[in-house]
Amino acid sequence: MEDYGEDLNANQHCRATGDATLDKAIYQWITWDKNPRTRAQIEALLGDGNLEELRRRLCARMAFGTAGLRATVGAGFALINDLTIIQSTQGMYKYLDKCFPDVGTRGIVIGYDTRGQEASGCSSQRLAKLTAAVMLCKDVPVYLFSTYVPTPFVPYAVKKLRAAAGVMITASHNPKEDNGYKVYWENGAQICAPHDKEVIRCIEESLEPWAESWNENLSDSSPLRKDPLEDISRCYMEELASLCFHRELNSRTPLKFVHSAFHGVGHNYVQMAFREFGFSPPIPVPEQMLPDPEFPTVSCPNPEEGESVLDLSFRLAENKGARIVLATDPDADRLAVAEICDNRWRVFTGNELAALLGWWMLLNWKDQHPDAAETDKVYMLATTVSSKVLQAFAQIEGFHFEETLPGFKWIGNKIHELEKKGKVVLFAFEESIGFMCGSMVPDKDGVSAAVVVAEMVSYLNDKNLTLSQQLENIYEIYGLHISRTSYVICYDSPTIKRIFSGLRNWGGKEGYPDSCGGYKITHIRDVTTGYDSSQPNHKCVLPVMKSSQMVTFTFQNGLVATLRTSGTEPKIKYYAEIRAPPGNRDGSSLKEELLKVTGTLVEEFLEPDKNNLVRRSV
Repeated sequence: MEDYGEDLNANQHCRATGDATLDKAIYQWITWDKNPRTRAQIEALLGDGNLEELRRRLCARMAFGTAGLRATVGAGFALINDLTIIQSTQGMYKYLDKCFPDVGTRGIVIGYDTRGQEASGCSSQRLAKLTAAVMLCKDVPVYLFSTYVPTPFVPYAVKKLRAAAGVMITASHNPKEDNGYKVYWENGAQICAPHDKEVIRCIEESLEPWAESWNENLSDSSPLRKDPLEDISRCYMEELASLCFHRELNSRTPLKFVHSAFHGVGHNYVQMAFREFGFSPPIPVPEQMLPDPEFPTVSCPNPEEGESVLDLSFRLAENKGARIVLATDPDADRLAVAEICDNRWRVFTGNELAALLGWWMLLNWKDQHPDAAETDKVYMLATTVSSKVLQAFAQIEGFHFEETLPGFKWIGNKIHELEKKGKVVLFAFEESIGFMCGSMVPDKDGVSAAVVVAEMVSYLNDKNLTLSQQLENIYEIYGLHISRTSYVICYDSPTIKRIFSGLRNWGGKEGYPDSCGGYKITHIRDVTTGYDSSQPNHKCVLPVMKSSQMVTFTFQNGLVATLRTSGTEPKIKYYAEIRAPPGNRDGSSLKEELLKVTGTLVEEFLEPDKNNLVRRSV
């Protein structure tokens, strides 16, 4: 290895550390980074002799998770910043150039949210313009939105414009310190294997920035840059109208809706969607209506957290006489829904909303396709950690249900596969409040979901039903499905590896636990290793995911529980569901059993106190 110590000493800001690998990384960073704020962060750490933090930031790189590249914003190859976005895009260009001889005519779509970090000088808009600069300097046309857009607009635009790929700069619902780089392929789905691994390989071959890659203003002057905002907004709203089935009823509904944009991009687009469906616009939560990267009114910008982050919405709804609250996350690809029942707010889980939306989409499909034979080409999809309520629908109604690995990238690619065979994907979801109604966007979409929910509420209200009452009706027909989803936080990767290794070597012996809290475990599925005891050959039907941890336990009482690491946050998530046959309306004993098993599972298998895990604060 070359000796970078002398070069570092020649730089007045740097000194050799005695660690050749770290010295090389520091030299590269100081040489390549043209952002004075992030370069100064590395120089300050070097000046303080903080070698541990330098190694953490400089001696590792980001990998594609369930939502692309996502990390804290700051200096270092392991974080999101100007330099790592440029490197990622240079790798993207190299891979696209290999895959698409016509990338120079098809181009790519680039969108961004409203995040920004003053300390690093890195806003989503700046990172998007640097992404554009890399492509433009290689004569690749760029469709760069002139303002912030919902994440689903990027995959929609990729398909509509027949672009080779798309990039969205967003960290969705993550803490304000984070940002991300989400990549879409020509089919509008997020990239997965083998493309993700190949892009990473190309990134590692393209680390030194090209001179023009730093030209942030290139997109302002290049004839190869186009702004798709007006056309895509118009086409999206026109196509969204295909999901509207009761416009006249919508126009006369007495109901009021409150919408929170969570300081993100959703306000204008949800307003437009409501107008497209014939509704009066929803009442916006004024304190959360406009973009603000500090997310000042919420403890975390994730509407999935429920009541703890929806207080402003509830107060406004009560003041305005609105029965329904809709909340889109900061990049408007997810949706939370709450309904006031008996003077108390009920926040629906993602699984409960999926039951309602699945029922609604099927109801309207059947109205428009009275020939029962047509139902055979209909599919609904869900991730494997989500409720199996759609499977129960399929068994009774005669359509098809399939599950995928966690993350909408798997759903999006499954949609592409099914549509090539002439199938219709009517609805798809993941339990973390991500919904896809219809298949105009092969990704979760909070804007379309918001207005579809509003129409469903309007329809039910006309029949003197609430969402909660209709959910009970669904369970009566298809069986009660009770689920629990939560998480613990773990910032230490070795601890996570030790926990899951312990599950695979239970009691110090090779093999998995056979019981938990007195409840017998009948089957184990380990997607990380590819093992599934329920299959004749003991091999997983789902693809193996060696890069993440995920183990599923099926209990003798029918309860199914999964432990997995998050692909976007430092969390170990757990998911559990227990089901009852149709007609069984007494869920209290099932819920009690569910809580008991999941509580024991967390204590025995994760051992939060021993492993210094941070429990979810409610």
